[in-house]
Amino acid sequence: MFSVLPAYAELHCLSNFTFLRGASHPEELIERAAALGYCALALTDECSVAGAVRAHVAAKGCGLKLIVGTEVRLDDGTKLVLLAVDRRSYGGLSSLITVGRGRSIKGGYALTRSDLEPVAASGALALLVPEERPERVCARWLAELFPAGAWIAAELHCGANDRRRLALLGELAAASGLRLVATGDVHMHLRSRKRLQDTLTAIRLGKPVAQCVQALYPNAERSLRLRMRLAQLYPPDLLAETLAVAERCSFSLDELRYEYPEELVPAGETPASWLRRLTLEGLAWRFPGGVPDKARELVEHELRLITELRYEAFFLTVHDLVRFARSRKILCQGRGSAANSVVCYALGITEVDPGRMSMLFERFVSKERNEPPDIDVDFEHQRREEVIQYVYTKYGRGRAALAATVICYRPRSAVRDIGKALGLAAEQIERLSRSLAWWDDRSRLPERVREAGLDPGGLVVRQLLELVAALIGFPRHLSQHVGGFVISRGPLAELVPTENAAMQDRTVIQWDKDDLEALGLLKVDVLALGMLSAIRRALDFVGMRMQDVPAEDPAVYEMIQHADTIGVFQIESRAQMSMLPRLRPRNFYDLVIEVAIVRPGPIQGGMVHPYLRRRQGLEPVTYPSEEVKQVLERTLGVPIFQEQVMQLAMVAAGFSPGEADQLRRSMAAWRRKGGLEHFEGRLVHGMLKRGYAREFAQAIYKQILGFGEYGFPESHSASFALLVYVSAWLKRHQPAAFCAALLNSQPMGFYAPAQLVQDAQRHGVDVLPVDVVASDWDCTPEGRALRLGLRMVSGLAEAAAQRITAGRPFESVDDLAQRAALDRRDLSRLAAAGALASLAGHRRQAHWLAAGVERAPDMLRAMPMHEAPADLVSPGEGEDIVADYASLGLTLRRHPLALLRDRLTRLKLLTAERLRALPHGRVARAAGLVTCRQRPDTASGVIFVTLEDETGCVNVIVWRNLVERQRRELLGAHLLGVEGVIERDGEVVHLVARRLFDHDSLLGRLAISSRNFR
Repeated sequence: MFSVLPAYAELHCLSNFTFLRGASHPEELIERAAALGYCALALTDECSVAGAVRAHVAAKGCGLKLIVGTEVRLDDGTKLVLLAVDRRSYGGLSSLITVGRGRSIKGGYALTRSDLEPVAASGALALLVPEERPERVCARWLAELFPAGAWIAAELHCGANDRRRLALLGELAAASGLRLVATGDVHMHLRSRKRLQDTLTAIRLGKPVAQCVQALYPNAERSLRLRMRLAQLYPPDLLAETLAVAERCSFSLDELRYEYPEELVPAGETPASWLRRLTLEGLAWRFPGGVPDKARELVEHELRLITELRYEAFFLTVHDLVRFARSRKILCQGRGSAANSVVCYALGITEVDPGRMSMLFERFVSKERNEPPDIDVDFEHQRREEVIQYVYTKYGRGRAALAATVICYRPRSAVRDIGKALGLAAEQIERLSRSLAWWDDRSRLPERVREAGLDPGGLVVRQLLELVAALIGFPRHLSQHVGGFVISRGPLAELVPTENAAMQDRTVIQWDKDDLEALGLLKVDVLALGMLSAIRRALDFVGMRMQDVPAEDPAVYEMIQHADTIGVFQIESRAQMSMLPRLRPRNFYDLVIEVAIVRPGPIQGGMVHPYLRRRQGLEPVTYPSEEVKQVLERTLGVPIFQEQVMQLAMVAAGFSPGEADQLRRSMAAWRRKGGLEHFEGRLVHGMLKRGYAREFAQAIYKQILGFGEYGFPESHSASFALLVYVSAWLKRHQPAAFCAALLNSQPMGFYAPAQLVQDAQRHGVDVLPVDVVASDWDCTPEGRALRLGLRMVSGLAEAAAQRITAGRPFESVDDLAQRAALDRRDLSRLAAAGALASLAGHRRQAHWLAAGVERAPDMLRAMPMHEAPADLVSPGEGEDIVADYASLGLTLRRHPLALLRDRLTRLKLLTAERLRALPHGRVARAAGLVTCRQRPDTASGVIFVTLEDETGCVNVIVWRNLVERQRRELLGAHLLGVEGVIERDGEVVHLVARRLFDHDSLLGRLAISSRNFR
C-alpha cells in the first residue's frame, strides 16, 4: 500500500527515568528508534533529564538524532512537552526543572503557567498535549507565549474515537492558530513491555494490577511503532510536521562546557600563577631541608600540563576544601590517582610522596584523554557534613550540588514490589524475599521460588518471574552520591537540573558520576572514611598527631605478620588476615602491596601465588628485559598495580601515555561492555616487534583481563597503607584509646562492637561498664582501661547523655531523673543497660526505682519519702547477658557460649582454641555465634563465615555446592554448628565445611546479629 515509508521523528517519549511510568531504558528506546528508521527521537521524561546522557551516548553510537526535552504538568492540569533547540533553550528547560523540583519534596515537582515565561523567552519549543477535553483557552495562551514555537500534539492510540478526536484537535488548531503534529506518548520500546508497564502503574499507585483497571492503558500502542503503522493512523502532513519540529532542534549535550569557579584566585593573580605559588610554598613545607631535584622536575612537568589543559581551578577548588577541613581539625587525605601528583602532595591534598613511589602522572591527568582529573578526598565520616555545608555556603545552592546515584531494582526489591502488584499474599512475598540472599541474581529466582513453597509453573508465579527478570536493573529513584560535588562558575541549573535530596539541606543534580564522566564535566569527591574518624579520635585521646607516629616500628609489623589485625584499616577482612602470615609485611612498601594484592585484579590475573613464591625464595625472579625490570622490580617481576600494567604497555608494546590510560579505562569496563579485543593484537604485536616472546605477551594480556575485574592503582594503595600503619600502631601501642575510638566511630569496618571489645580484652584492656556516674557520651580510655560511653545505650539520645554528665554527682535515681531532666523512656533505657548499677544495684532494682520515679507526681517528688526499698532478687547471669546484648550489643560478662559449653561439648563441638591446635586434614566439629558472612565476587560462590566463642574465632569456608544445599542454615542460623576438615597454611587455620547445623534453639532469647559483606 505504501511504496515509500513516511519519514518520522518521535517527539514525546518517556524512559524508565520517569520512574514507575516508562517501561524501557533510554538505550533501548534509542536503539529501537534507529532500527525503525526514525529520523530523530525526543527523550521527554517528566520534569527530568536524568536519562538524557545515556540516550545521548546511545544515539551517538547508532547515528540517531537525539532531541532533549521534558514533559511537565502544570498546577492547573495543563500537560506540555518542551524541547530544547539550542544551548540557551536547554538552559531554560534545565532551570525550569530545577524550579519545579525545588518547590517539592524529593520525587515531586510543582509548576505554574508563569514559570513557563523564561522558557519561552529562551527559544524552547512547546507541544500542548490535550487530554480528555481540549481547552481553547489553554491553546490560545500557549500560542501567545510561544508565538513561533508551539504545536498541538495529536496522539492517536487506536481508540474507538480516534477520528472524532483528530477532528476536535483540528478545530482546536484552527481556533488557536497552532499546527498539529503527530506524537506517540511513548512509554516502551516494544509492545511486549505492556505487561511490565501495567505492573509499574500498579506499583506507582500502591495497589494490585487487578484494582488499577481505569488507570491502565487499553492497548500497547504507547510503544515505538512501525512507520507503516503510523502512516495508517496519521495524515501525512502531521507526520511531516514531526520533521519540521525536529529540524529546529539542533542542541546536543556535547555543547555543554564546564566552567570552573573563579573566586579562589586573589586579585592580581591568574589561576596558573596562584596554583604555582601555592605549589612552591607547599614544596618548601613538605621538604624543609631542600626540595629534591626529582620533585622539582615532576612539579614543572605537572604544572605545564595542568596549565595547558586549563585545570588550575580544579586543583585550587580541592585545595580550598582541604584547607578548610584542616582549619577545623578535620582529618582528611586524598587518595586514588591523585596520589600520582607531586602538585597534590605539595598542596596537602595527598600524603604520599610521589618521589618515593614509581608513579605515573598520566594515570591522573592525560593530554590525550583531555578530561578533568579525578581527585578523591576522604574526610572523617562523622564530620564530613561540615565540609559539605562549607561548599554550599561558599558557592551557594545555585552553584553547588551533589551528583546523583541511580538506585536500581535488585532481586529482593523487585520481588516485593511485583509480588504486591500481582496480588500475592504478604506472607508469601515475605517468605520469597527472605529466601533471596544478597548475592542472588535473576538466574536463581526459580530455585528460590521452590524453596519458598511456591509453584514455579503456576500462572501468577510465572508472571512474577518474568516481570522480576525484566524489572531488575530498572532505575527506582535518584539518591545522592557518597560525596561527588559539582561546583560551577555560573548557575548550575543552566548546566543540569537540581532537586531536593531526601536528607535535609542537600540538593543533587539529576546525573550520576558516569553521566558526568561521559560529558567530561567536573566532579569533586568529598568522601567519608570511618577510619579517619577513628584515627583522629584515638590520636586526640593520646595527645598525638599523625606525623608523631613513629615510622617502621618492628613491633607493629610483628603484630601484622600474625594477622592480629581486628579493627585495623583495610587488613581486617578474612582474605587479608589469611594473606598476612604468608606475605609477612616487614616495611611500609610491603603494606602497599598487601593492600593491593588481595583484590580481584591480581587474583583473577594469577599474580598472587607467583608473587608469594618469589617472595619466599621458591621461584626465581626473572625479567625479559631491562625496561620491564624497571617496571616490575619492586614487585618481584609480577604486575600488582594498575600503573604497572600501563607502564608495561608503554615500555614493552610502544603505547603512548594517553593510549596506556585508554587501555586502563577499557580494562575497567570490559567485563560489562567488552572492548579489549582490539588491544590484544596491538599489545601482542608491539611486544613481538620489540623482541619479547609470544608467551610473555599472552601472559601480560591475561593479566590485563584479570585487572578488568578490579585492579588497584599503586597510588591509591599507598594512600591507604598510611592509614593501615597508623591504625596498626595505635592498636599495638594504645589499645584502649584505639578501641574507644573505633566504638565512637561506629558504624564502620568488618567487626561489631562486641568483637572489638572482646579483642581489646584479649590484649589486656580492662573494659569498664556504662555507668551514669562515670561514663561520658563517648567511650573513653582510663589509663590502660576503657570506659564504655553512654552512646552504647540503645535508644538514648546524646542530649540526654550530655545532661547526665553536666548534672553530676547524683545521690539516687530520683536525683538523677530530676537533675538531668530524664523522662521515663530514658530511665528505662539506662536501667535496661545496667547503667544505673552505681545508684540502684542490679537491673531489677534499677527498673523498680526508675518505675517509682516515673509514677511519682511532681508535687510528691519534692516531699521527703521514707519508703523502704524493695528487696528484689538479682537476675541470673544468663538473664544479664541477654539484657546486655539487647541494650548494648555486647556483654562484659562471660561469653554466651561459656554458659552453653557443657551442652556443646556433649554435642562434640570443640572450642576455637582447641580447633586451632588440630593438624591439617583432621575432621572436626565446632560451633559459634555468626559474626560475619562474606561472599567475595571473585570467589566462585564461596562464603567465608566467622564464628565466635569464648576462646576466639573459627574461620569457616563454605563452598558453593554446600551453600546451595544448606542455605537455610547458612543464612538463618545465629549459632551455627559446622562439621568439616581442618586446613592449615602456616599460621592460618580454616575449617572447610562439609555440613552445617542450626543450633539457635540453644540461644533462648539472646538476640545476635551478623555483618554480611560482598
